[in-house]
Amino acid sequence: MRNSRGVRTFRTVWMALVLIFLYAPILVMIALSFNASVSRSQWTGFTLDWYVKVFHDPSILGALRTTVEVAVIATVVSTVIGTLGAIGMHAMNTNMANVLINVSYLPMTTPDIVTGVSLMLMFLFAKVPLGKWTMIMAHIAFDIPYVLFSVMPKLRQMNPNLYEAALDLGCHPLKALYKVIIPEIMPGIFTGTLLAFTMSLDDFVISYFTSSDMYPNLSRIVYSSTKLGVKPTMYAVSTMMFVSILLLLVLINRRTKLEDMG
Repeated sequence: MRNSRGVRTFRTVWMALVLIFLYAPILVMIALSFNASVSRSQWTGFTLDWYVKVFHDPSILGALRTTVEVAVIATVVSTVIGTLGAIGMHAMNTNMANVLINVSYLPMTTPDIVTGVSLMLMFLFAKVPLGKWTMIMAHIAFDIPYVLFSVMPKLRQMNPNLYEAALDLGCHPLKALYKVIIPEIMPGIFTGTLLAFTMSLDDFVISYFTSSDMYPNLSRIVYSSTKLGVKPTMYAVSTMMFVSILLLLVLINRRTKLEDMG
C-alpha cells in the first residue's frame, strides 16, 4: 500500500514538474504582454497598450495578413486534395493503399528542417523564386497528410453499401460523391481542416526556408525581433498566436470526443 501511494505521489510530482517546465515560460510571456514597463525585470502596472500598438504596426499587420492568407489558401487546397486522396486510397486494393498510406506518413514524421530544406532545394532547382506562393505550396505539402488521416477513419466507419445503393438508384458517381460520401465523412473533413489551419498558422521552420524576407509571416517576425531585442509588442503577438492555436486545438479535441461518443 505504501509503495503504491509513493508511486502515485512520485507520478503527481513528476507530472507537475513537467507541466511547470513546459508552461511556465508561456505564462511569463503572457504576463509580460500586460506589463506597462518595457523592462522584463520589473512590473510597473497592467496595460493593454502593447496589444493596441500591435494593430498600429505596419510590419506586424503585414505579417498577420500574410500568415492568415497563407493559412487559409493552404488549408482550402490541402482539404480538397487530402479528402479526395483519402477517398481514392480507400477505394484501392489493400496493398496499394498501404503503400500510399506509409508514404503519406513521411511529411508528418520527417523533421521540419529536412522538409524545409528539401522543398527549398526543389524550388531553387526548378528556378521558382522564393516568396509567398512557394510558402503556400510548402504549407499545402505538409498539411495534406493531416487532412488525409483525419478523413480515412471516417471512410472506414462508413457503410460501404451507401455509395453502391446511390448508383443503383440512378445517381451519377460525382453526385453520389458529394450527396452520400461527403456528408458521411464531414466530421473528419472538419477536423482535418482545423488541424491543417493550426499547423499552417504557427509554422516557422518550413516557412523560413521556403519564403523570402519580402513575405514574412508572424513566426518569422517574432524570430527576427529576437536578434534586435524583443519588444513587448512581440509578447502580445505571441500571446495572441498562442491563444488562437489553443482555442483551435480545444475545438478539435472537443469535436473528436463528440465524434467518438456519436
